[in-house]
Amino acid sequence: MSSRRMARRRAIDVLYQADVTERGPGEVLAERDALQRTAPEYTHELVRGVVERVAEIDRLLGEHAEGWTVARMPAVDRAILRLAAYEILYRDDVPDAVAINEAVEAAKELSTEASRGFVNGLLGKIAQREEETA
Repeated sequence: MSSRRMARRRAIDVLYQADVTERGPGEVLAERDALQRTAPEYTHELVRGVVERVAEIDRLLGEHAEGWTVARMPAVDRAILRLAAYEILYRDDVPDAVAINEAVEAAKELSTEASRGFVNGLLGKIAQREEETA
């Protein structure tokens, strides 16, 4: 597994754990680091980025998720989508196709069969919107 893929998976784990335990992602990440499971710097960058922009990310996810609110999405899908949307919207060093592919792979491994298509379609809409506004 590539180092960026591993960092993304750890970020998804942190965002998911924070969501289901109703704790701050920064707190969860610090706790994991203290337990000698220090996350790669890219994990820290991703978690910080999502935390700083979660309101905007959730607004966009909600706008493009037909028939779904962000709150209704399964927590693991929400974590995957937030992370990938952050990379699409705010990380110029990550091609949109890579962010989408990594999210689809994560959904394939961590969520349901239907989640792959949902994640792919929703992130595709966000990437297309980003291209149109650029």
